[in-house]
Amino acid sequence: MNGPRLYTIGFTKTDAESFFETLGKSNVRRVIDVRLNNSSQLSGFAKRDDLRYFLKSLHQIDYLHLLDLAPTSEMLDTYKKYKGSWEEYEQAFLELIHRRQIEQNLPPELIDGACLLCSEDTPEHCHRRLVAEYLLERDPSLTIEHLRPGGRGRRVEGGRV
Repeated sequence: MNGPRLYTIGFTKTDAESFFETLGKSNVRRVIDVRLNNSSQLSGFAKRDDLRYFLKSLHQIDYLHLLDLAPTSEMLDTYKKYKGSWEEYEQAFLELIHRRQIEQNLPPELIDGACLLCSEDTPEHCHRRLVAEYLLERDPSLTIEHLRPGGRGRRVEGGRV
């Protein structure tokens, strides 16, 4: 029996058509928004209310915003505004989600078919990857697939493909 499948996706450096088509073709059932700020004008088509509408209308995908999976504003400012190192941000964020015990509020049925959304176009320096890998450590049957809109490929980790 296959374990749960968790996707991740970013929306910058892509257009709405590529973004929504990638989600639709990937059998995503719900998008879990892991951004601290999900209603900024800079988000374009990925603003909370617009995103919820487009996901449901185009592909019958549910939308959920989980602040427990987002960094604190101080953490984000230190990394982004004050040019902190990725390594320090990564360590601080992993400690934060460990303290929050995020796995307690994410049952397998919520994770399976879900897609973690953040703004970064690739997962390498994004906290959505850290959340996914943290969950994989707790459930080795989990398969992670990083979606890349616009034909930029996919990267799969853990579990069985």
